[in-house]
Amino acid sequence: MTRIPTKQEVLDWISANPTLTSKRDIAKAFGIKGADRIDLKRILKELEAEGHLEKRNRSYRDPDRLPPVSVLQVKAPNADGDLFARPLEWHGEGVEPVVLMITRASDPALGEGDRILARLTVVHEEDHNYEARLIRRIGTNPRKIVGIFRKGTEGGRIVPIDKAGQNEWLVNEGAVLGAKDGELVEAEQAGPKTRMGLPRARIVERLGDPSAPKAVSLIAIHQHGIPDDFPDTVIAEADKAKPAGLKGREDLRDMPLLTIDPSDARDHDDACFAHADDDPKNPGGHVIWVAIADVAAYVQPGTALDREARKRGNSSYFPDRVVPMLPDRLSGDLCSLHEGVPRACIAVRMQIDAEGNKIGHRFVRGLMRSAASLHYAEVQEAIDGTPNDRTGPLLETVLKPLYAAYAALKKARGVRQPLELDLPERKIILSDTGDVQSVAFRDRLDAHKLIEEFMILANVAAAETLIAKRRPLLFRVHEEPAPEKLESLRETAQAAGLNLAKGQVLQTRHLNALLNAAAGTEDAELINLTTLRSMAQAYYNAENFGHFGLALRNYAHFTSPIRRYADLIVHRALISAHGWGTDGLTEDEIARLDETATHISDTERRSMMAERDTTDRYLAAYLSERVGTEFSGRISGIARFGAFVKMDETGADGLVPVRSLGREFFHFDREAGTLMGSDTGLIIAIGQRVTVRLTEATPVTGGLELELLSIDDHALPTGRGGASKRPTRRKAVSTKRKKDKIKRKVERKRRQK
Repeated sequence: MTRIPTKQEVLDWISANPTLTSKRDIAKAFGIKGADRIDLKRILKELEAEGHLEKRNRSYRDPDRLPPVSVLQVKAPNADGDLFARPLEWHGEGVEPVVLMITRASDPALGEGDRILARLTVVHEEDHNYEARLIRRIGTNPRKIVGIFRKGTEGGRIVPIDKAGQNEWLVNEGAVLGAKDGELVEAEQAGPKTRMGLPRARIVERLGDPSAPKAVSLIAIHQHGIPDDFPDTVIAEADKAKPAGLKGREDLRDMPLLTIDPSDARDHDDACFAHADDDPKNPGGHVIWVAIADVAAYVQPGTALDREARKRGNSSYFPDRVVPMLPDRLSGDLCSLHEGVPRACIAVRMQIDAEGNKIGHRFVRGLMRSAASLHYAEVQEAIDGTPNDRTGPLLETVLKPLYAAYAALKKARGVRQPLELDLPERKIILSDTGDVQSVAFRDRLDAHKLIEEFMILANVAAAETLIAKRRPLLFRVHEEPAPEKLESLRETAQAAGLNLAKGQVLQTRHLNALLNAAAGTEDAELINLTTLRSMAQAYYNAENFGHFGLALRNYAHFTSPIRRYADLIVHRALISAHGWGTDGLTEDEIARLDETATHISDTERRSMMAERDTTDRYLAAYLSERVGTEFSGRISGIARFGAFVKMDETGADGLVPVRSLGREFFHFDREAGTLMGSDTGLIIAIGQRVTVRLTEATPVTGGLELELLSIDDHALPTGRGGASKRPTRRKAVSTKRKKDKIKRKVERKRRQK
């Protein structure tokens, strides 16, 4: 007699194989034949009656709704010409939802039977439940080109802006999408490549003036060589991926794990839950769960997906777009912890005492179902007394326990004293056309800090586990400041009348004492900026040198494998360490850890530079209509050729060229960080409050040029060298004596403030 599977085994099979859920498929999977099918039918009917399954078209499905990114099959147009699609991965409760396709002019023609990847939006219309926008057809992955369109007699051609793009592309007259000569366009390959002649393309989006805001991020992406087009083999592997089932995993689906992200987040790679610890040995303690998308289950060593993810190193984020490390099928769907959808995860259960110290932890490979996808502001509003329909039901049972655990972690943070810089983060808000609507500074809510503390704790747990199990991994390393940078910070502090102790081993608490002493004074921003600049840049390494900024001995990135390859390495190391499967860290990967660490540290810096350049260009475009306007700001840097000013309103940095300060000679003192006029004695130093006039804004380069009007609310000296005054010659005196004299004068003037 054949062994009949249990109800749980049947549910596991259906969860792991959503496209093979007919009774025949299930019977075949468990080797059930003949009369034994009657027992299987009974089990399926019981599961249906209990609400675990819903039978439709002779198949059984899990009671869940469609994720925001899903695979659909296009149906034939109806009598009104509307195009609907069938969700191929539907395994939810009730009747199969109806999905309406919302097409755009740039979308390719879709026909009956086409399989597509689409982004879904829930609607409440009479004839459909979802609206879908095409991401791409499955099985097709046309090459993308960004370039300048040059109009011809019968269409035109595209000159790529990418330096590596050697060939121009021909565009037929019917595929120009109305593009004008000189416009920046995005196009895709049209038809197969031929041996003879130029390749052909069709324009899918007009980006307008190459210097316009909408083109800014694309230019930066191509200039910095960030890969933004996935190879066909990578897309094919992603498309074949199926949702992971419960086999070999701990069932966490009944745990009310939440994702808390920015309101515009498109993916969710971390979820959390906390409750009071019921262990009598840990009075006042808490249990914190952090669950992270199990990317390693889908991106396995040696695959095309893995090679491409390693090549990219990380996702890159711009105000108007994201260049992901993984294709949409994974980053926006199977590896995103969408609300109400079963998702594979690697989770850590952490036990902390009443003072926030971690006293134990364990990792599991699980299957979870997010109870809600919330954003920071609504979570904070709920805690502050104004919950909404989504947060209200979760307030007492889920949200307040999260904040109680965070309150304990804050105590431990106060003892540990990580570096506490106060530097607001800019947020550029764009219109639908890509223009900058406004520049604001991001709110720093307790909800942000809560998630940050939970993630830091999980990262520490990952590093400690792998160290204890003697497994290779990549550490996140942040070394102590270099002595010369520390000395520069000490001099800046002394000039502001503050003190940074010397002759002791530097710890973050010493820097925090300096920052606290400066808080609320006019030198606060200067001290924060100078402290930041004194810090070494964090990087990845197979050796553990600790994390100075966080004041942690053991630290590794574990919490964002969707967007960081380093985290994927750590996940694989945990899989190997726990014996969870064959998709762990391989010997080849271990042998290449040093090389991988160097490579992904480089890709991280590449993304940072591209993101910074993009921000600069957006700000220059935003300010280009305000040339002649006066702004307040602070001197943020000194160079031989001029002074940099960070403007208060936008946080943008502009340059006051030395040539604009008159015809007197300005002595540059690198050590003191000053420019000093040889005739007037005018001293320009980091940290001074200034008023400037914007004289030039160049969106193409992101450059801003300023005219200095006043320093520390004092007009510039009228005796300053004017146009009629001849340049002053340098006096033949000792360089050392001159520098010492200037430095003493600078210190006297600063003490007089």
